[in-house]
Amino acid sequence: MSNIEFPPLKNDLILRVLKGEKVERAPVWCMRQAGRYLPEFRKIRAEQDFFKVCRTPELAAEVTIQPIRRYAGLLDASIIFSDILVIPQAMGMEVLMVPGKGPHFPDPIVTPADIDKLTDSDPDYSADQELKYVYDALTLTRNLLDGAVPLFGFAGSPWTLMAYMIEGGGSKTLAKAKTFLWRHPKASHELLTRITNVAITYLKGQIRAGAQMLQLFDSWAGELSPADYLVFSYPYLKRIAEEVNLAYPSIPLLVFPKGVHQSIIELYATDTKYSAISLDWTTDPRLVISSISEKMERIGKPLILQGNLDPTLLFADVDVIDKRTEDMCHSFSGANHIANLGHGMMPDHDPEHLKAFLQAVHKHSRK
Repeated sequence: MSNIEFPPLKNDLILRVLKGEKVERAPVWCMRQAGRYLPEFRKIRAEQDFFKVCRTPELAAEVTIQPIRRYAGLLDASIIFSDILVIPQAMGMEVLMVPGKGPHFPDPIVTPADIDKLTDSDPDYSADQELKYVYDALTLTRNLLDGAVPLFGFAGSPWTLMAYMIEGGGSKTLAKAKTFLWRHPKASHELLTRITNVAITYLKGQIRAGAQMLQLFDSWAGELSPADYLVFSYPYLKRIAEEVNLAYPSIPLLVFPKGVHQSIIELYATDTKYSAISLDWTTDPRLVISSISEKMERIGKPLILQGNLDPTLLFADVDVIDKRTEDMCHSFSGANHIANLGHGMMPDHDPEHLKAFLQAVHKHSRK
């Protein structure tokens, strides 16, 4: 844990849930809750490059706190404003955020020889030094939050980051990244191992800087078959949880393996050091709970699930949001629940509709 002295925490609801405690209602936060749907965020972005905001602690802290300020008393967690692609940047790759297109790597990995260009193998390389700006943003944000809510740190999964590094940006098929897996399995595992090493250092550094919880985002998990996922993603995420937990056993870790088969969810729940699993909107929580709750009881580990309202429901009328949120809350009966969307906020969401979702969770999840 951090040795820095921070203001006392006023709302520990999500931390109590992550310990397996029974609580008065489900805590709620939203992935990408600090982002382009907020006019106050767009005002900053109109004047600043995306990664400049990430790299400037004062700006990153301000953007992180914007939703906490706007939805005072409704959000139970904050998440540091950053991006999963800061790890490829820290390994020496150039990443641009192109308006209207998203992330772009001008010089992606094409062959195994390109892996040798990465800087993490240099004798004097320090991931902590490369990512110090994130640590500084976390420390500043913890202080500015003044204990209002706990603060998440996060990182991308090795497989998801590797896919970006090879595809050169977003992709509908991940054909380049998956072809690389089949043609160069040895090089693939080398790259995944190196990303994993940096991620472990990075996550430990976030804890020292003030992160009170961590989430791993495996955004492209569902692009691999269950069998391939168990080879190219799951082992690395399992190792990350084990090593971070060994160093900081009191810090909860959550994982979001978007689109995975239910058998993978069971593995994360029963065979890893992750405290909670986040579900996307295509997964029925009732099926997950009915299939693994008995096994969780036998091993003495609480079943803690996060999610999973379809983000597009925030485009619906407020009364529809209220009803569907009620249905979602009831679907998690039988597990400790952290309410969230099944993926992140979208740029054209109405901030008032997010408010309606948060209010509905407060109303419908009370025990």
